[in-house]
Amino acid sequence: MTDTEDATALPGPADVAKAHERIAPHLHRTPVLTSTFIDGLTGASLFFKCENLQKTGAFKARGASNAVFGLDEEQARAGVATHSSGNHGAALAFAAGRRGIACHVVMPSTASEAKKAAVRSYGGEIVECVPSTSAREAALAELVDRTGAGIVHPYNDARVIAGQATCARELIDQIPDLAAVIAPIGGGGLISGTCLALAAEAPQVKVFGAEPEQADDALRSLRAGHLIADDAPQTIADGLRAPLKPLTWHFVSRHVADILTASEAEIVAAMRLVWTRMKIVIEPSSAVALAAILNNRGTFAGKRVGVIVTGGNVDLDRLPWV
Repeated sequence: MTDTEDATALPGPADVAKAHERIAPHLHRTPVLTSTFIDGLTGASLFFKCENLQKTGAFKARGASNAVFGLDEEQARAGVATHSSGNHGAALAFAAGRRGIACHVVMPSTASEAKKAAVRSYGGEIVECVPSTSAREAALAELVDRTGAGIVHPYNDARVIAGQATCARELIDQIPDLAAVIAPIGGGGLISGTCLALAAEAPQVKVFGAEPEQADDALRSLRAGHLIADDAPQTIADGLRAPLKPLTWHFVSRHVADILTASEAEIVAAMRLVWTRMKIVIEPSSAVALAAILNNRGTFAGKRVGVIVTGGNVDLDRLPWV
């Protein structure tokens, strides 16, 4: 990226360092937890980077904060806008609130009521649309025409990717000598940031993506060698329904060792396992990474593996096992 924080340029290691310094006063350095029981199930030594304990309950606070606090005063006065299934919208509203500017969020009508409530609690204005990527993008374009707000895309944004990269940067500082890091993949902002950070600071660490079987466009894209986008996949992992975009595809296609999938039932089982054994709240999108490890024990057996727990924003009135 350039000094003007171009959202469309490829971010580099210097942008990650700058992002880390910029967001540090506003966010947590999240803990890393372990579970002897889950290690026994997988045959690996797993280190869970708990972004469910981050501000707003998800890693999204990193990228959103970097984008918002990187705006110059003129840009900030116009406010910010995005589309989101929930976590990015809440994160952007949080960051905008801390900066004292307006935030507008397009959300699918089927989004979790808990996530809608979170966006509103941070001062975000919600515009609802039908649940598809094309509808979200159309509604966002209309909203920006109406308000003049600047778009902070949930993942196809260099500022956001650089912010998300700070998660893996912290992880390798907290836990040295990892053989691999696995993270859920939807639109690809987190996995792109993970690739960016590790390629610069720990290139020997392999990066794996974890994806729902019912929203596996990233896996199909990787196999085909070009982008394949689903418009409205259906999965309990609501944060992973978005397709890759050009910026995130750049990192996925060049740096991801493999993308591993899990069924809906396996995602729910992994989520319940973490709740039961680790006593922490994670959402279905977070559970995909552990489900993928359980499906591919041979890939990770005997290795030290970082697992990014992306968020813990769950509608407690609609738990998947009730």
